[in-house]
Amino acid sequence: MTATHSTTATSIARMLRPRSVAVAGVSSTPGSLGGQVVANLDRFGFAGDIHIIHPKQNELMGRRCVPSPRELPDGVDCVVLAIPGHAVLDSVKACAERGVAGVIIFSAGFAEAGEEGQAKQRELAAIAARTGMVVVGPNCLGFVNYVDGICCTFGGADPFKPGHPAPAILSQSGAMASVIRAALNARGLGVALTVSTGNEAVNGIEDFMAHAIDDPAISVLAIVAEQIRRPREFLALAAKAREKSKPIVMLHPGRSAAARESAVTHTGAMTGDWDVMKTLVEHACVGLVTTMDELIDVAEMMARFDHLPSRPPLVLGESGCFKALMLDIADDAGLDLPQPEGASYDVLNKLAPGLILATNPVDLTAQPLVDPDLYTRALPPLAADDRYGSVVLGMILSSPTMAARKTEPVLKAIRSIEHRKPMVYAMLGDEAPVPENYVGQFRDLGIPFIRSPDRVLRALAVVTKLGARLEKAARAKPHTAFPSAKRLPAGVIPEYRAKALLAEAGLTMPSGILARTLAEAQAAGAELGYPVALKAQAATLSHKSDAGGVILGLDSPAALAEGWRRLEANIAKAAPGLVLDGVLVERMAPRGGLELILGVRNDPAWGPIIAVGLGGVQAEALGDVRLLPPDLDETEIAAELHKLKAARLLGPFRGAPPRDVPAVAAVVARLGTVVLAHPEIAEIDINPLMVFAEGQGALALDALIAVR
Repeated sequence: MTATHSTTATSIARMLRPRSVAVAGVSSTPGSLGGQVVANLDRFGFAGDIHIIHPKQNELMGRRCVPSPRELPDGVDCVVLAIPGHAVLDSVKACAERGVAGVIIFSAGFAEAGEEGQAKQRELAAIAARTGMVVVGPNCLGFVNYVDGICCTFGGADPFKPGHPAPAILSQSGAMASVIRAALNARGLGVALTVSTGNEAVNGIEDFMAHAIDDPAISVLAIVAEQIRRPREFLALAAKAREKSKPIVMLHPGRSAAARESAVTHTGAMTGDWDVMKTLVEHACVGLVTTMDELIDVAEMMARFDHLPSRPPLVLGESGCFKALMLDIADDAGLDLPQPEGASYDVLNKLAPGLILATNPVDLTAQPLVDPDLYTRALPPLAADDRYGSVVLGMILSSPTMAARKTEPVLKAIRSIEHRKPMVYAMLGDEAPVPENYVGQFRDLGIPFIRSPDRVLRALAVVTKLGARLEKAARAKPHTAFPSAKRLPAGVIPEYRAKALLAEAGLTMPSGILARTLAEAQAAGAELGYPVALKAQAATLSHKSDAGGVILGLDSPAALAEGWRRLEANIAKAAPGLVLDGVLVERMAPRGGLELILGVRNDPAWGPIIAVGLGGVQAEALGDVRLLPPDLDETEIAAELHKLKAARLLGPFRGAPPRDVPAVAAVVARLGTVVLAHPEIAEIDINPLMVFAEGQGALALDALIAVR
């Protein structure tokens, strides 16, 4: 039989909350991996049955042994294989025969270890596909279910039951899962579940995401993925998490070529295009981070905040230098810090006239030491200002004495706020001693206490951008499915046919006529009006300029005739024997336009994505391209265009007029409609798209479509 999603979900639920666990790889030698698993289960107080598998011993760790998985009772929920790689396949087969729900494989030496290892991993997958048995790993650290007290890992882990819905950690790297779990536990937050998925021979992050989204004990998903193996399923699950108000933060190494190569040797991942992933997962309302620090800080903010802020923060500090540093960091992180207005301006302006200025960040100076009630006068009205989504308390704590003087009035002020918005305590002082009771009081109020203002702002930038995307998604109308149009023929669609298809979608092209003879071309020139261009047309001539198949600026019938002969000679030399569909005679575009390039790539894994950039060397040499999901509206697309490095060229710039950005946005939106209606399209290239002065539109001068 072949496993279904419902079978997998049931098996995962059984494995993560087992009534019975079997462990292979227990030894009388202290420190064996299997022995550590049994010890962890005992230490966590696991109340179910524990079976030990050993081929020679009758008893280990005070428990009777069975010689093989084939001797296990029917229907064991979880089997941990802490055994050498060469013995894994036979054990997995035996587990499948006994109706085991899930198997955890610690051993390495599979897909990350060359062709032989990849073959073994494929065989693992085939066994699981026939039976519906869940396989975690190989090359993993297993899982810890803190809510139910079940520790199926050989790593060091201490019982720490969260008292409320808590984050789940899903990581292909077992080491990183352990680091994040330890950090969140140390902050008093607790973790509901941590799963290390390793090579993901059978089951991966997507399967455990589905479980976590439905689990009421889980509030936040913190993910470390070196590769997302089922991207479209991941995006669908992200949408489901959004509907259930379970935010996701993800760390995805692989921005650099070296990191991508490392991932292959580590987990057997074949990493995809990081920028494509970033564009689409952020569009799906996943908070993407680039460091472990950010992952930990963002996960804590998501877990402690009642709601994610969608507007920028107000920052309170005690130093002019700190104020300048925060402005720099906020700028680097893309976090706006709007200046106070109205009631907030008045409140700040009256705190200590001449000493405290109404700015953001606010420099409170040392005045709170003289006037501790200042916080009570300032925080409640500032927290009520809807222009700010959060408040950052950037306070200097250099000693326990200073902590006592400052934190009591701050805590008093916070408790006086009736409707408190998200707050973060951003301590200056690094590892300076602070009494734990003060730290705990902030955390009990749902306020992260983080010993780095830099980290606070960088994490808050991720959280705030995500909050804004979630807020926008909640307001959005339900997505209308694009009806599939008549399937396009496979292969390359040459320019003249591609332009006809795109014109039907609303794109504007230069006027053109396909000619098969010189006489037809001259008739077309007379009809279109000079000057004209000649363009050779054939499905196998994708790069017609390279073959001399484009002749520009023909301004008379005589020039057209000479150009026709030259084009024929060029093609005969570059592609002997090629039979053209014809030659596109096209009216030359007006002068004064700015060249852009547009491309649609229907990624086999992720789906369609659109690239837009300035033409010439900007896009290719400087990487000046914006990647966009295909379903953005025109307002969003225009905003993205203004994020190009060379966006100033969209004008006005050095005497050139402002360009018709709305026209470009409309072209991009219509391209998105085309590729969503035609999933068989592999690529669309428009190079160049000529954009003219504001109100004068944009013309697609060349176009090509490739169909799978």
